[in-house]
Amino acid sequence: MTRSDLIQLIQRKKSFLCVGLDSELSKIPAHLLETEDPIFEFNKQIIDATLDLTVAYKPNLAFYESQGLKGWQSLEKTMKYLNQFKDEVFTIADAKRGDIGNTSRLYAQAFLDPASSTLNFDSITVAPYMGEDSVSPFLSYENKWVILLALTSNKGAFDFQLFENAEGKKLYQEVLAKSSTWGNEGNMMYVVGATKAEMLADIRKIIPNHFLLVPGVGAQGGSLAEVAKYGLTKDCGLLINASRSIIFASKDTDFAEKARAEALSMQLEMKEILNTI
Repeated sequence: MTRSDLIQLIQRKKSFLCVGLDSELSKIPAHLLETEDPIFEFNKQIIDATLDLTVAYKPNLAFYESQGLKGWQSLEKTMKYLNQFKDEVFTIADAKRGDIGNTSRLYAQAFLDPASSTLNFDSITVAPYMGEDSVSPFLSYENKWVILLALTSNKGAFDFQLFENAEGKKLYQEVLAKSSTWGNEGNMMYVVGATKAEMLADIRKIIPNHFLLVPGVGAQGGSLAEVAKYGLTKDCGLLINASRSIIFASKDTDFAEKARAEALSMQLEMKEILNTI
């Protein structure tokens, strides 16, 4: 999906919502455990209930890899289902890969290559710690995106990301400035946690037009209004991820209905925000 396609999708749906498919087997409704593939059935019903309200879906690979072969099969089925709606959704492999060049090349092939991959995601999250040669293989696919970790919401973010050099420049700022030369606004996004919303103003000074994937709104307590206040661009420039607050809004047979209600609430707020651009 191109940048222009993504912007048009946001405008058409009046939404910049990303639904995180953190589909943990122990948390999905009990009645689905009787189906052939409970995780896929759960994902399918969530997708069906929210497709018109969201522009992106983000399976977190940990929830699939932890189930072994069955988990990978559930992920493959989920992506096959999502890829029927290529013009309607942007897909994100929340895999946080990043290794030496040759290994990254194969990771990129596994998740992004439309010819050989059975997944064919639009994008993948990548860790920047090993530098340009660990990221560049993911940028080699046309109309595919790297979503680079920049500033995360977890407590451990303070261990390294906010470390300052002698000139007072924080490590995450160095990551943003350096990595923005590896790709461009049409193939690179950044992960910035919603609980760091006040830092978005400074981030926008470094990368004024790149899209940001922002987790932490919803169950983690981040404010959509605050994120938009500091991070919104003329093209929106934001994908707001919500996972648990939507997909686990109910553990009963009405889980899809409740998920839609949560997604609709966020989409309506996003519609109002987009009307200010």
